[in-house]
Amino acid sequence: MLRQTPLNAAHRAAGAKMVDFGGWEMPVSYGSQIEEHHAVRRDAGMFDVSHMLAVDLTGDEARAFLRYALANNVDKLAVRGKALYSCLLRPDGGILDDLIAYFLREDAFRIVVNAATADKDVAWLNALIAGRASELALTPRRDLAMIAVQGPNARDKVWQALPESRAASEPLKPFVAVEFGEYFIARTGYTGEDGFEITLPVARAAELWAALTAASVRPCGLGARDTLRLEAGMNLYGQDMTEAENPLESGLAWTVDLASPRDFVGKAALSATSIRLQQVGLLLQGRGGVLRSHQQVLTANGGGEITSGTFSPTLAQSIALARVPVGVAPGDTVAVEVRDKKLDARVVKPPFVRHGKALVS
Repeated sequence: MLRQTPLNAAHRAAGAKMVDFGGWEMPVSYGSQIEEHHAVRRDAGMFDVSHMLAVDLTGDEARAFLRYALANNVDKLAVRGKALYSCLLRPDGGILDDLIAYFLREDAFRIVVNAATADKDVAWLNALIAGRASELALTPRRDLAMIAVQGPNARDKVWQALPESRAASEPLKPFVAVEFGEYFIARTGYTGEDGFEITLPVARAAELWAALTAASVRPCGLGARDTLRLEAGMNLYGQDMTEAENPLESGLAWTVDLASPRDFVGKAALSATSIRLQQVGLLLQGRGGVLRSHQQVLTANGGGEITSGTFSPTLAQSIALARVPVGVAPGDTVAVEVRDKKLDARVVKPPFVRHGKALVS
């Protein structure tokens, strides 16, 4: 039986088309995926992301533990509420998940992990904790819901719906969060637009969703979320990265701190690996088809594969993220096998779109 978020009834009442997403019943759209996409780029849209899991890590050795558990360096987190994007790696460098870690206090961090990998992630972290002498507690917070409000007018509309939060959340810089009563408000997102991701008690979720609807924030589903994140050049776990790939070949080298002396799970493997592949963006030339995941890419340096592809509503062109041999560079033309055709695509550096503006042409 599919799991349901606390907002399931609200989605159904709004006429959402529901689908199975990693074992969760989630809205894919509320009518027009394209209109939902444009609403986020031009105004404000909201997403139910309550299927994702917040996990609280507490204990005197919390920072020391995360130094070892995460590929990125939590010592970058010096300001309360500051967030860090990182991969969770296997000893061989394979990617178990990508996540965000928030610094709450020296003895408390919040980690937000993906829905499909949540149980695996919690088990993995608990196994790492069990190997240490320190006392640490890892608490999955299924008592919390999450709503992401994204777009150029997102913050203003959150303040309309939740006016008492403005004083606490208005000063927030990107990738910083604040605890406000029962709410945890982070200036983060997965769309390439400004906005907030709001974590709150399950019992308050429907009330906030209704208030945001009254403030003219458009409900958006998984379909728009995928086209938005791909335009923004953001990876999707299970497509652009898996346990079979390492972050250095998945466009995530910037999230791996190999320079500091600290050890972390996967460091030895990554330090010894020979980088043969890289992630690039592709922009289809012409209108002959749509780029999709698993299509083969033919380059002068050898074969590659598209990991995520779609039609970009903002650019009105097909775009993709692809893993191709090192040496392929922005400006190069490659061929993509689309059905029985070989179509030209230009290599570009992601992102394709940020803050409503096209970054490629």
